[in-house]
Order: sequence, then structure tokens, then C-alpha cells
Amino acid sequence: MYYFIVNPNSCCGRGKIIWDKLERTLNDSGVEYQAYLTEKPGDAKIFAKNLTEGCKESNVIIAVGGDGTVNEILDGYSMCSCVTLGYIPAGSGNDLARSLKLPKNPIRCLNKILHPKYYKLMDYGVLSYGDSEISHRRFMVSSGIGMDAAVCHNLLYSRTKGLLHRLRIGKLAYLLVGVRQLISAKSCKGYIVLNGVQKIEFNHAYFISTHIHPYEGGGFKFAPDADFEDGKLSVCVMNNRKKSKLICVLLNSLMGKKSVNKGIRFYTCEEIHIHMDRPMAVHVDGESCFCQNDVEIRCISKKLRMIV
Repeated sequence: MYYFIVNPNSCCGRGKIIWDKLERTLNDSGVEYQAYLTEKPGDAKIFAKNLTEGCKESNVIIAVGGDGTVNEILDGYSMCSCVTLGYIPAGSGNDLARSLKLPKNPIRCLNKILHPKYYKLMDYGVLSYGDSEISHRRFMVSSGIGMDAAVCHNLLYSRTKGLLHRLRIGKLAYLLVGVRQLISAKSCKGYIVLNGVQKIEFNHAYFISTHIHPYEGGGFKFAPDADFEDGKLSVCVMNNRKKSKLICVLLNSLMGKKSVNKGIRFYTCEEIHIHMDRPMAVHVDGESCFCQNDVEIRCISKKLRMIV
């Protein structure tokens, strides 16, 4: 059985347009399916939880939306189930689709899901945060604290983003908000602890991002060496006393190049503790986790079965 969880509002209504095309194809093919359309944030998580909890059948859940829709489905997923995940991108950033090299044509994506040749057992991440009460959020692509998360927070409420999407130049929204955040960003002291043993301190950190997949923010390749099958997080730390030095780092990331600038450092680990001296914005797959001083992030190795 195929279950579609659709965000019709993704990319300012593009999700609805894509779903209408998919639905016509499904009806013509006679495939048995059910569709669940989200109306507000959190709906996809509830749908995924209800569909996977106690499930003993080999069903397929297909996300139709952006990275945020996939994030909600993953967060609601029951990992004890025998469900396979499929994805048809209909968002603005589509970093997961970019990493998996999925077809841009939604009908081609659908055909790959209905007639799969390959399955992958993929890693995912878990972010833990909070003082009195610990919260846990799964993520598929990346999680970060600092400037990159602040960009995500701003985009969630940006009017400019909606306008640019309607003009089919939505990627500019990430770049414009990113430039604005870079101008106003202030560095922060902090440290990371890798795998519980290796402590590394920073005096001028702007953001620290952890990756399962290489991209975030609509195409910024902050973790060129990230591998969703290696059981490890790829960590990117942007740290430099001179903010102007970071411009080159951001441009290299946007062009998909690995920066060797002093303003960026890379690490790999199974788990990481991040401490910042003041609360900073936190995100998972572009979704806000508010502002935190401390977060813990770990990689869950090859527990997610997905059609690619």
C-alpha cells in the first residue's frame, strides 16, 4: 500500500500543483493508495506516527513537499515498523533531493517509487536540547546552531521568500537572508566535545552545523564529505575573528567547493556536544528549535529504509 503525505502549501502552493499531477497519474495507473494532505505544521508528524505505529505490513510512505515535510515525517516515524520511505521533492531548498540526485520531474520520481530498483539503509540524526525537560528531534539532512539556524528562523517568517518563490527564484531568498545575517552576526565563544572525549574550544564561532547529507540552506555545500551511509556526522565549524574572511567560505560552499580557508574547520564523529556561551538559534532540516546554549547530536546508523 502506498501512503502519500502531502504538503500542498510547500513552496507557496507548488506542492498542490505537483500533487494534482501525481494524483492524475496514480488514478490512471490504478495503483492503490491513500493521501493525507497537511493543513498546518505538525500534521505530517501525526500522520506518520499513525501510519507506522504497530505496522506489520510492508507499506511505503511517500513525502511530497520540502525538507521540512520529510523532517516531520521522520520525527513521527516508528522505527520498529517495516515501512519504506519515498520522497518526491516539492519544496524550495530540496537539499535532500539534491544529495540523493533525485529527478526534478515529479512523475519520474513517482515511477522510481512505484518500480524501485534500489533501496538504501540510511543514517539519520537526533538532536537533544533543553534544561529542565529534554526534547529530542530527528533530522534527515542537517542540524545547526548559530548563523545558519538564524537564517532558517528568518526564512520561516520571511515575506520576501514567498515573493521570490512566486517569481521562480526562491533560492535567492536563502542568499539574501544569509547576507543580512552575516552583516548582523556576532561571533561567540564556545566548544565542542567529539565522541565524549575530544574537546575543542573556539573564540569566534559564527555557526556549527552537523550533517548527514552535504547540503543545507538551498544548496550551500557546507559538508562536502558527508556520507549518509557511514554512520557518522560531518561537522562544519565556521570560526574566524574577521567576519570578512567568511565571505569566501560562503561563496565556496554555494559553488560546491570545499573551503581550505582558516575560517572553517571540519570534523567527523558519531556524536557531538556543542556549547555556546550565549543562546543561539538552533535548527533541524531548516525547522526551528528556538535558541539554546547546549545541544547534543548523534548519528543513528542505517536505520531508515528509503527508495532512491
